[in-house]
Amino acid sequence: MKLNAFYALLLGTSLLSAPAIAQQKATAPAAKPAAAAQGRIKFTEYDLANGLHVILHEDHATPIVTVSVMYHVGSKNEDPKRTGFAHFFEHLLFEGSENIGRGEYMKLVQANGGQLNANTSQDRTFYFETMPSNQLELALWMESERMFQAKIDDIGVETQRKVVKEEKKQSYDNRPYGQLINVIFENLYTVHPYRWSPIGKEQYIDEAKIGEFMDFYKTFYVPNNAVLVIGGDITEAQTKTLIDKYFSTIPKGTKAIPRPTEVEPVQTAEKRVNFYDNVQLPAVILAYHCPAMGTPDYYALELLNQLLSKGKSSFFQKEIVDKQQKAVAVGAFTSSNEDPGAVVMYGIANMGIKTEDLEKSMDAEIARVTSAVISDLEYKKLMNQVENDFISQNSRVAGIVENLATAYTYFKDANLVNTELQRYTKITKEDLLRVAKKYFTKENRLVVYYLPKSEEKK
Repeated sequence: MKLNAFYALLLGTSLLSAPAIAQQKATAPAAKPAAAAQGRIKFTEYDLANGLHVILHEDHATPIVTVSVMYHVGSKNEDPKRTGFAHFFEHLLFEGSENIGRGEYMKLVQANGGQLNANTSQDRTFYFETMPSNQLELALWMESERMFQAKIDDIGVETQRKVVKEEKKQSYDNRPYGQLINVIFENLYTVHPYRWSPIGKEQYIDEAKIGEFMDFYKTFYVPNNAVLVIGGDITEAQTKTLIDKYFSTIPKGTKAIPRPTEVEPVQTAEKRVNFYDNVQLPAVILAYHCPAMGTPDYYALELLNQLLSKGKSSFFQKEIVDKQQKAVAVGAFTSSNEDPGAVVMYGIANMGIKTEDLEKSMDAEIARVTSAVISDLEYKKLMNQVENDFISQNSRVAGIVENLATAYTYFKDANLVNTELQRYTKITKEDLLRVAKKYFTKENRLVVYYLPKSEEKK
């Protein structure tokens, strides 16, 4: 249920930079495996009168606690003429509140031995703090301040305008292949709001007035559009008391929460795009429309992605990189969206390799999964991988917290954290062949040649 790591990197929507995250991990105490990773994950859930859904997971393996709030708002909820708002708010809501001074949010967490981060996708915005368990009340107070009375004023907006513009330069404009996600979704979608990425267009943030920011805040960052998930070294009774103290008096949102209703029409012919950027090596990207998260075919496609690109024995790696030496890097991932998303396959060409030849090699490996049932050995490897991934995601309290939040936000079913593995293991070899034949067609895909600017015809 988590964002694919490569996809998340390309989205470029983490609040902290990679060096900052690495520094925090280096200084944080080593985490022990969550006790729940070896068995059924236990949790309690309930609703406050204002509509805030609460999920509690108690685990005393280590004296830390993760406090998170996931808001059901992402870039797909934006006005097409105000794209980038959700990601902008990811930053803006760290400006402080009526009771937290400007710029003090991060300092308070870090000064009390904690770490924090946030990220935005097309579908949701996720905030979290991991703290020593004796700082639970501090984290709850700070998240309640963010939800109830965040500081939204001209100074904060102007500050974060500069921050977001700089992030766009670093993560998109000046990063090799940084425009990849933008190019894919802008061309794969025609009517659905997934056609723009969370970073949005900076001119829309510049044009927006303070009243528009306030309206966005009062619409989406309300208890009835959020789930509060707390996991770690807590006691349920004490935690409920603190939640009641800090969250129960926050008023329920009164504005209608916009949900997009656009349905992307079925694509009937292959689309091809050449895109030129400041890169040294060309890349080939194949993007296929796919169903939403949680559907049976989605899980089959996840397994097919692993078969094609995960590990040294995967089809792409073994054949295209190791044997043919046509690519220096290959991969496949699913965008993991609440509405129908995309399966993206990519290859970065080796020196001197033509994009047409790399595409042919990628197509040949795709044909292996669309023309015949995979072997028993390959199927067993897939099942082992998915089980290991499932256990790994839930091996730390922070992973459990995010998975609980995601399962509730998208499906209103927090227990998916325990049952999702069964959705993978029930998929048969025949299911994989059927799904591959259905989605991996040329009529259903976008082909992008991501080329060096030096190759652009003048």
